Amino acid sequence: MTDPGIPKVLELYRNFARFPMGKWLFSKLVCLRAPYFSSIAPRFAELGPGAALVTMRNRRRVRNHIGTVHAIAICNLCELAAGTMTEVSMPRGMRWIPKGMTVEYLAPAKTSLRASATIPGPVVFGDAFELPVSTEVTDRHGTVVVRAVIRMWISPRKTSGKPISEGA
Repeated sequence: MTDPGIPKVLELYRNFARFPMGKWLFSKLVCLRAPYFSSIAPRFAELGPGAALVTMRNRRRVRNHIGTVHAIAICNLCELAAGTMTEVSMPRGMRWIPKGMTVEYLAPAKTSLRASATIPGPVVFGDAFELPVSTEVTDRHGTVVVRAVIRMWISPRKTSGKPISEGA
C-alpha cells in the first residue's frame, strides 16, 4: 500500500531492499531513469531521509590515463548519492535540481569507492531554497579521496494549472 507521506523513491527502495539482489535491482532501475549514471555501475548500499551510501567498483572504464578513478566519475558518484538522498528526504510536493558543485580532490582514488551523502540537520520545506548536500567519498581503506558540496535548488512542484474535474 502506498503511503502518501513517504517519497515514492524511498518506498521503492525499501520494498526492493527486503529481497536478495533488491538493492542491485533498485540501482539498475535508477540508472534506467537517469542513464548517465550507468557509466559508473553504482550500487546503493543505504538510502534514507538525510543519508545515502552508494558504491562503485574501480573498473577500467572509469579510470583515467594514470590508472586512478577519473575525477568526473567520482563527481558522478557524488551527484547520484546526493540527488537520490535529496529525493527521498523531501515531501512529495517538492522537486530538486543541482545548482552547483564544489569539489576537493584529496587523494588518488585507486580502489573501489563509497560515497556518503548527508544534509545538515533538520530541513523545513516550504518555499524555494538552496540546500547544501555534503558528500564524502572514501576508498576501500577508509581514506577520504573526495569531498564535495552539491548545492540543490529545492522548490515546490509546478501544477498544471488545469482544474481537476469531478469524478476524475
